[in-house]
Amino acid sequence: MTLFGHELKKGRVSLVIWSGVIAFLLAVCVFIYPEMASQMGELEDMFNNMVAFSDAFGMDALTEGGFLGFFSLECAEMLGIGGALFAAILGIGMLAKEERDGTAELLFTHPITRTRVITEKLLSLAVQILIFNAVQIAVTALSILAIGEEVEVGKLALIFLSFLLLHLEIAAISFGISSALRRGGIGISIGIALLFYFISLASNISESLEFMKYLTPFSYTDGSYIIEHTSLDWKYIGVGAAVSAASIAAAYRVYTKKDIS
Repeated sequence: MTLFGHELKKGRVSLVIWSGVIAFLLAVCVFIYPEMASQMGELEDMFNNMVAFSDAFGMDALTEGGFLGFFSLECAEMLGIGGALFAAILGIGMLAKEERDGTAELLFTHPITRTRVITEKLLSLAVQILIFNAVQIAVTALSILAIGEEVEVGKLALIFLSFLLLHLEIAAISFGISSALRRGGIGISIGIALLFYFISLASNISESLEFMKYLTPFSYTDGSYIIEHTSLDWKYIGVGAAVSAASIAAAYRVYTKKDIS
């Protein structure tokens, strides 16, 4: 597992920066909740007059779910977008960087198969996503304890699980695309993450676009659904799992047959 360790070591600075920045923002968000809690009534009246905007961002969770509603809307949005960007950028460079940096020739002079390269890089990608999410959970838990807020742990765990699955799916899609690239695709990765986010917003606004929820992993991070049902929306997760598996399978197929320069 030499390559696996090398990838973790090489990505440690990026992991620390992304994890630290998003964790800091989550902590700040949690700490402002006591002040926001006193204004919930005013916010509810305001959102009642902004129906489309309220639907797009799930504002009903904010006014009905107490701290969890506030967290799923105001705080977890940063985890969703920030984590999606991190996962996409990390995934898109995993395989492509060998040709981009000119290290492919050196790598494949060693007794290592392409299948093993893909597997170890994929494991490194998954571990970094897990570490990133573990940091967010730990910082959020400590922040909640610091403000003395009582929360339903089960629902909060489901919210974090939904975002972990979101990050893993976007990472898998970007990893699959990376297998076909010869140079960096940061622009592509950022575009993928933002496209999924805006598809989610559009699907929330109009009932005629609700089918688009199947096209974006942000659909199963709906805080209002999780808070109301104490469950994830498994029909969307099933689609996401199939897309992730197809992306990983494509990575193996493309990269093992690719003419690497």
